[in-house]
Formats: sequence, C-alpha cells, structure tokens
Amino acid sequence: MNENTFKERLKLFFIKNQRSSLRIRLFNFSLKLLSCFLYIIRVLLENPSQGNEWSHIFWVNRSLPLWGLQVSVALISLFETILLGYLSYKGNIWEQILRIPFILEIINAVPFIISIFWPSLRNLFVPVFLNCWLAKHALENMINDLHRAIQRTQSAMFNQVLILISTLLCLIFTCICGIQHLERIGKKLNLFDSLYFCIVTFSTVGFGDVTPETWSSKLFVVAMICVALVVLPIQFEQLAYLWMERQKSGGNYSRHRAQTEKHVVLCVSSLKIDLLMDFLNEFYAHPRLQDYYVVILCPTEMDVQVRRVLQIPMWSQRVIYLQGSALKDQDLLRAKMDDAEACFILSSRCEVDRTSSDHQTILRAWAVKDFAPNCPLYVQILKPENKFHIKFADHVVCEEEFKYAMLALNCICPATSTLITLLVHTSRGQEGQQSPEQWQKMYGRCSGNEVYHIVLEESTFFAEYEGKSFTYASFHAHKKFGVCLIGIRREDNKNILLNPGPRCIMNATDICFYINITKEENSAFKNHDHQKKSNVSRSFYHGPSRLPVHSIIASMGTVAIDLQDTSCRSASGPTLSLPSEGNKEVRRPSIAPVLEVADTSSIQTCDLLSDQSEDETTPDEEMSSNVEYAKGYPPYSPYIGSSPTFCHLLHEKVPFCCLRLDKSCQHNCYEDAKAYGFKNKLIIVAAETAGNGLYNFIVPLRAYYRPKKELNPVILLLDNPLDDLLRCGVTFAANMVVVDKESTMSAEEDYMADAKTIVNVQTLFRLFSSLSIITELTHPANMRFMQFRAKDCYSLALSKLEKKERERGSNLAFMFRLPFAAGRVFSISMLDTLLYQSFVKDYMISITRLLLGLDTTPGSGFLCSMKITEDDLWIRTYARLYQKLCSSTGDVPIGIYRTESQKLTTSECREIASQSQISISVEEWEDTKDAKEQGHHRSNHRNSTSSDQSDHPLLRRKSMQWARRLSRKGPKHSDEMNDHQSTLSYILINPSPDTRLELNDVVYLIRPDPLAYLPNGEPSRKNSICNTTGQDSREETQL
Repeated sequence: MNENTFKERLKLFFIKNQRSSLRIRLFNFSLKLLSCFLYIIRVLLENPSQGNEWSHIFWVNRSLPLWGLQVSVALISLFETILLGYLSYKGNIWEQILRIPFILEIINAVPFIISIFWPSLRNLFVPVFLNCWLAKHALENMINDLHRAIQRTQSAMFNQVLILISTLLCLIFTCICGIQHLERIGKKLNLFDSLYFCIVTFSTVGFGDVTPETWSSKLFVVAMICVALVVLPIQFEQLAYLWMERQKSGGNYSRHRAQTEKHVVLCVSSLKIDLLMDFLNEFYAHPRLQDYYVVILCPTEMDVQVRRVLQIPMWSQRVIYLQGSALKDQDLLRAKMDDAEACFILSSRCEVDRTSSDHQTILRAWAVKDFAPNCPLYVQILKPENKFHIKFADHVVCEEEFKYAMLALNCICPATSTLITLLVHTSRGQEGQQSPEQWQKMYGRCSGNEVYHIVLEESTFFAEYEGKSFTYASFHAHKKFGVCLIGIRREDNKNILLNPGPRCIMNATDICFYINITKEENSAFKNHDHQKKSNVSRSFYHGPSRLPVHSIIASMGTVAIDLQDTSCRSASGPTLSLPSEGNKEVRRPSIAPVLEVADTSSIQTCDLLSDQSEDETTPDEEMSSNVEYAKGYPPYSPYIGSSPTFCHLLHEKVPFCCLRLDKSCQHNCYEDAKAYGFKNKLIIVAAETAGNGLYNFIVPLRAYYRPKKELNPVILLLDNPLDDLLRCGVTFAANMVVVDKESTMSAEEDYMADAKTIVNVQTLFRLFSSLSIITELTHPANMRFMQFRAKDCYSLALSKLEKKERERGSNLAFMFRLPFAAGRVFSISMLDTLLYQSFVKDYMISITRLLLGLDTTPGSGFLCSMKITEDDLWIRTYARLYQKLCSSTGDVPIGIYRTESQKLTTSECREIASQSQISISVEEWEDTKDAKEQGHHRSNHRNSTSSDQSDHPLLRRKSMQWARRLSRKGPKHSDEMNDHQSTLSYILINPSPDTRLELNDVVYLIRPDPLAYLPNGEPSRKNSICNTTGQDSREETQL
C-alpha cells in the first residue's frame, strides 16, 4: 500500500474526522489523568525515609505493579504523541520537536521506557505530575472537537472560564507535588500539608505555620509564584474582557426560564430611554403581565441612560437586554423567540429616510416569522404604502395613517387627538387629584377611562339587556353604573360595530365594548345592589329624596310627553328641540324614554345618498356654487391596503394644472385663495412632502356623512414662507395643521428634532393669534414649548404640576399642558401605547381605526360632535343629554370638550397683549380703515406699533403689506372659542351622569351608520354613486 495513502487515512481518522478525533482526544485526556492519579498513589504508598540525603530527591520507592502501569501508560502516550506528530508534520521537524507538549511527553515517558531495558532505573524519580498540563492541553482540544462534532458553538465565556479554572488547578497541583517531593529532605510534608501551604500562599494570607526549609523547595516556590504572576493576569484579563463584552451583548435568555416563565421580545433598531419607559410603563400597567419577562433585542450597544434604568431593581429582575440582530437566527435563538408570547417590532422614527426605516422593520418581521412562525407579531410601520409587506402580522399600527386621520378629525371634532391618546393610555384616574383647581381634578379623573370588553351573558352591567336594543342598553347601563357602551361584536362576525343603532338587538353571546374607569371584573358592584338600583331608577320622582342626583334625573324620562321626530331633520343648525310652550307652562321640559326595541316607524329612513339641501338653497347660492359632487368610493387607491371609504367625489377629474393654487392656468386665472372666493373656511396643511398618508387626511374631511355645505377647502402647503402663507389664505382659515418635518429627525440632540417646527408655530402664533393651529411633534416633552410665554404664571404652575405628577409615577404627566388638553398639539409617539395595549386588548387597534375613520364597517357608526348652544341648556345634565340623544337619534355620547375662561392677572394680560401686538395692530388697522380718515388711521396705527418700529421695522412694514393685499377679517362670532390666550380647554371622557352642561360644550358622539337605515329598495354603498350629493341630516343634531 502506498505510504501517502495510508498516512491520509490515518490523518482522516485521528485529525480530520470530528467524531473519531474527539474520541482520540478523550482517550488521551483520560491517560493523562490516569498518570497523575498513579503518581498520587505512589506518593501515598511511599514511606518517608529518614535522613536529609539528596538521593531522596532522585530516587523513590516504586512497587513493581505500579511501575508496570506507569510504563504501559507511558508507552501508549508516547506512541500516540509520535503518531500525531508524524501526521501533522509539514516539513519542519524542529517545529514538532520543540513544542512544549512534545517536550513534556518526552520527559514523562522516555525514562519509563528506558527502565524496561535498564532495571536499575525503575525507582528513578520522574515528574509525572507535569502530565496535568498535557491533560489541560488535551481538554482544550477536546472542547474544540466537541463543538465541531455537534455543530454548535458554545459561548467564548464558557471556554475562557474553563481554561482559567484548568490553569489554576494545574498550577496548584504542580506546586503541591513539587513542594512535597522537594521537602523529602526537609520537613517530610505530606500532600495535605503541601495543599494547605499552596492555598495559603496563593491567597496571599501567609500564616507561616508551614514553610519550606530546603533551598530547592524555596526556589521552586519562587518559580511557581513568578509563573502565576505571568499566567494568571493574562487569563483574568481575557476573562474580564469577555465578561464586559457579554454585559454589552446581554448573554442569553435561559431555555429553562423560557419554558417555565412567559416572556415577550422587543425588537428595535435603537433603544432610547423614552421609548423604553413608555413600553415598560404601559406593558406592566396590566396586573396579569406582572410575571412576564421583557427581552430587548437591539443591534446597538446599550445606552448609558438605558443601562442606568435597567439597573433599578424593579426592572433589573424583569428586563433582559440582548445586543444582537433580529436577522440572525443565533440572536433569535438567544432571545428564545420560538418560546415568546409575542414579538414587538418598532420602527425608528428618528431617521430622515423613513422608507429605509420601514424596510428594516419589514426584514425583521420576515426574519421573526421565518424563525418562529407561531409567535404573534406586533409591528409598527411608518409609511402606509409598506403595510402590505407585513399583512401576515397579527397587529399593525401605521404611524402616518393614524397621524393624518387624527389631524383631520381635529379640524372637525376638536381635540380628537387628545381623546384618542387618553383612551389608549393606561391610567387609574389619579392625575390632578391633589390640584386645587376643579378642572384639573375633573380632567384627571376622567382621563382614567379606558375601553374594556366583556361577554354580555357574563356581565353584570349588560346581562339584563338581552333582547333589547343597543341604545336602550347603552343608556340604562350609563344611568345605573356610569359605563358607556360604545359597540359590540357578534359571535359569528369578527367585525366590531360601534353604535350599531337602535335596530340592533343584543344577544347573549355578544361581546360588549364599553368605556369606564375600571373593567367590570374589578368593580365593586354586587347583584343584590343592582336589583335595588334598578327598582329605584324605575320609580317616579315626586319630591325631594336622598337618591343620587343622576338617578333622579334619569328617572324623569318615564313622564315624557314629546315623541321623537319621524321626519327628516332640517339643516337649520345643531340644536336640541324644546317642547311646546304650553308644556313649559305646565311643567319643566321632559325627554322621551329610550325604547327597549326600536319602533320601525320612528327610525329615520332619509335617503342620505340624495341631497335634501338642494331644495333649500336660494337661487343666489345656486348661481355661486358651480361645484357638483357625487357620493361613492375613490376610483384610485394611493397605496395597497388602504380601506375604501364612501365619500364626496367630483364628477370629473380636475386637471393637474388646476391643483396649483399659486399659479394660473388655461382653466382659471386665480393665484391666491382669496380670488377663489371659497364659502367655507380653509384648512391649511403645512407638510414637507405630499406623501400617501395625506390620503387619510382628506378622506375624513370628505366623508359621505358630512353635509356638502360644510366641506372645507384643503390647501397643502409644502413650504411655509410668510408670503405663501398669506397667498393660501391663512388670515381666513379655520385651522392650520403643521406636520412634523422628516428632515429634522436626525438632529444631533434628540429633543432638538422639533426645534424648527416649534419656532415656526410660535411665529404663526405671534402673527395670527386667532388662528387655530394644530401641531404634530416628535417628542411629547416638547409640548411645553408650544405657545410659550416666559412670564405666564399659570404656565409655570402647570409645569410644576407636571413635575409632581411625574414624580408620582404618572404615565400622563404631560396631559395638563394647555395646548395638549385643548387638542392643539400631539405627538405620534404617544400612540405607541396603542400597539403595546393591543397585547392585552386585541381589539384596541380596530376600535381606534373605526373612531378615526380609517376603517369603515357596514353597520358601524362614526365619530362626530355637536355643540351645546343656549337653546340646548334646558337639558341641564349629561344624563339627560344621553337620554335625549338615545331616544331621538340613537347617538351615543362618549365625552365633552369644555372651554372655560382662564382668569389672568393684570401683569399676565399685559404680557399677552405685548406678545400679540403685531397681529392686534393689523386687525385694528383693518377694522378702522373704513370708519376713520386715512391720516388719522395711520396716526393711530403708528401709535399702536411705536414700540416695535425700532426693533422690527421690516416685520411691521411686511405686516402692513399683508394687511393691504390679502387680509380679510370675517365676522367675529361670540361662540367661537379661538382666543387661545384667555381660555383653557380640556376633555371629560365619559363624565358622571350628573355633570352639568355648559354653554359651548362640544359633545363627542358615536353616530349610527346612516346607510344602515336605508330601505331595501334604496341604493347601497356597494352599488350606487348618486349624481348629486346631499347634506347628511344626521350631522346636524336636530332632536
């Protein structure tokens, strides 16, 4: 046989093949340990001889059987060493001979082999204890082969710890055996005394009771200490380095813990302290999640602030940080993704290129789905056009969809963004209870309302309303328990229906969704108490009583004499009808009862697809209005995954050239908003780009249930220099929406990303103080700079209150800031909690999308609002309003937007006046232009702005030019609460039934779907687009 072929076969068996090589290494390791064990046996069996002769160092007493075993081990070890050296030979013989393991093998094996042929050398001392170092070397090779054989990489920390421990053991064992042998001519130490001496010496204690006597043993101890001083620091340094790297990467999540404990995984590209605290506070706010672990998987190193927070005992025991990528299976394995209860994947909104951020999120979602297909996915995406890539995810929140929808509804229903933010945050309603101001107490208490669910037959609140109408159940549940029933979900249907209307009959298997401070399972209501309260609520009220106020008021519905109007309501205005004058003389106004089962004759079946307002328009209006609308679905979808929405459409597509407001074309010659002569006030959107998300801003403003005469023109301002602002009609705009700029996201200081937006809005606030500005910010903490007034004592007091609430652990410390409470500013990051809360309440995303109009379900209602006027104050309380709405229109109120006068001191008023002096001077100049002489007017204007001439001459001159060119003051209505400087506004979600109504209160309503009441012969959403559009009479609350 050819020698090369035979060598290759041996090399394959001894070296290349992992399994056979592992067996060889294990056998070699066992031989070395056996030789050390035989040396210990020889020492224990030897009787210490008397005398101090040096011959005791070179010669020992070794029995024949022991010598035979040691010779056998030496022969096998030497043969194996020579064979492996031959197989690994690569042309340099000295490289093989001068290796330390080979030299040690020669020292320990050759003397025993020579003693076979020279019997007088059988008792020659051989330092067999040095085989411990060969055993250490074999162990390292064996671990490497083990990893290769099982195709699994163990952590470097484990290998380094193993090497360090084996090095320490080898040093101690060598020292023990060396001291014991060299002291054969001294104190005759045994192995135990040598062990004791080595431990005391290496631990630097040094009792001194056992010391070496001979110079050879002393020299050996010095040599061993020097070796330890060189070897051990190197080992400890490598171990410390690996430990620090492990701390950075986070190590692994235990498989045993993953199988016995529940955990969720949070995947982010960069972890900021605000995002972390929002997630932890919202996630652990639910009692049943207290025992969950949170594993954070992030590719970047842990931030200093994050590290400091995770060292707090409350979080250190429940939060585990792993540095790694969701695209690597080994990192997903470290996080035990296949055993996780859920995986949250969040996008980085702090990047300039949001599309790139979405691409990273999509890849993470794909990687997690591929690795753990059964793990529920909760994904946050930024751009709506990227949603269809992750349609497999269990829950998806698209930031731009929610952002633009909330901004649009803020223009229709004031402070919708604040309403949604408070609903999706977990709170106990304790905020503001220590404040001396009543509005803060009410606002804070009502902010604790959340959406809960329960099966009707299992509910104490709603079980008695089985077989009754939805509006009946909603009204009476609110009257008895103060809960607001807003929707249901049928057992055979996955869709949630918000306020399905009085025709909807409650079934035992229906899932009820309601708003309350706490869920029913945690409430203190008892069944026998319910019976007593129901009996009391059904009794008549004949005089003074100790009953609760809301029970007394609600019981008045049983003596009602007026019936609900069965005809289509007119568009005269949003008023609640009063009883006749004769009835007023007899007794105070009363309200019709809410029927258990809706009377079909009393259900309004107006054809909402036709225009009832056309007959009421005057000829002048018909001449001036050349725009005709049709109702239907948009013919084109801007992105895949957008929900079709029934809305107002033009009959013909407008040419692209006509969409430019600042440039004339062949179809029209208008170059500014004033030239168009819009009847309704404008809505201006200041954004950086016209993205696909803007579709969700326009559709709610053009929804089919909005009257044609109330459709506001929408102007998109892609840049906001002052000249463009005036050209697009900012002086007569109803609302201006400022969307946060993407180009400012990558600011060096995170919180400076909002700097440009805040300063621009502050400029608008100074110049146009009466303009309603709705702003979106990146960071909620920057809301305190909106409409900033440095010397406003009230704002300073609110700042102190916010700090106190934050110290008390509130998740809504920013809620008392006046701009947020009034709905003039919000941050989309506040909606991150919607994704977190959906882990416990899987319906929250669906309900929020229905409220915002992002989804439309047949039979489901929509969010709208009505204003309390002087003609409506006869209702007096929220409970009576609830009954009036349910009995007449089927609307369900869910809250109140209240505006109150802010009491300011004289110094504060002067400060406010000085801040808005420029805008006031422009308005005064317009008001007095026609009433006074031109010279007197100029003198008056000069006097009013004299303080600003020296400081802002250019600004003053520009203001005069703007006023002459484009300013048009509309009539001032006393009921328009747009004086931001002297009023404060806030939201009361599901207030108590005895809450008094006040003038100019805006009531949030969930109105039934008008198309659900169409007769069978009437056209439906799916098969008709009418040529004329009408006013939705249900938008005007005429009861």
